[in-house]
Amino acid sequence: MTDRLFLSIWLERQSRLAPQGPKKRLRYLEQVLRLFPLSQRGQPQTIVTIRALDVTEPPLLERPFNAPIDLEQVIETLQDYTGADVAYEVETYWDLWQFDQDWALAPSRVLLSCFGPEFDNGTERGSSEQEDLQVDFGVDSHYLPRLDVPGGAKLIESNVRSVLRLVHDIENALPVEKRLLETESGGNFAERLQQELEPGASRRTM
Repeated sequence: MTDRLFLSIWLERQSRLAPQGPKKRLRYLEQVLRLFPLSQRGQPQTIVTIRALDVTEPPLLERPFNAPIDLEQVIETLQDYTGADVAYEVETYWDLWQFDQDWALAPSRVLLSCFGPEFDNGTERGSSEQEDLQVDFGVDSHYLPRLDVPGGAKLIESNVRSVLRLVHDIENALPVEKRLLETESGGNFAERLQQELEPGASRRTM
């Protein structure tokens, strides 16, 4: 069954609750954006969304950017909105190996989010326990072995390495207290990947 893959990041408490917290959160999101390997291929527009209070409220702002995006313009747009109950979303694209009759490196949607400590992001976690940053990598089938397709294991491994490299870069750049790579259903992705690679595992299709 298709699931989605998320990276959730909790920052050190001092960084979250400091008086200059909103400005620091923006700087951390800016660092993630600068680390992120944005696609340089033809792709849909990048969408920047600003939300307040919770995910059910209409956006305060929704602004498209043509590719290749100018990060300085994106960051300038984000800086117009601050507050402990504000969330920032950047829907953009990076390149993954994908199979459609043949393998090709193509843009794949990803959603980067940054939540204020008083913003309700709609998860089962309370606002004091929810993550500060989140990366939605899209469907987990992009990162699970394709044993039924020639070359699938090696190319999917390249996609997984892209995820792990980003996780490593973020941990090195930000004051990360905890991070979790999991699927939308709550499953541990590392365990799922190990199961898929076990000898005798059933062959899967997308």
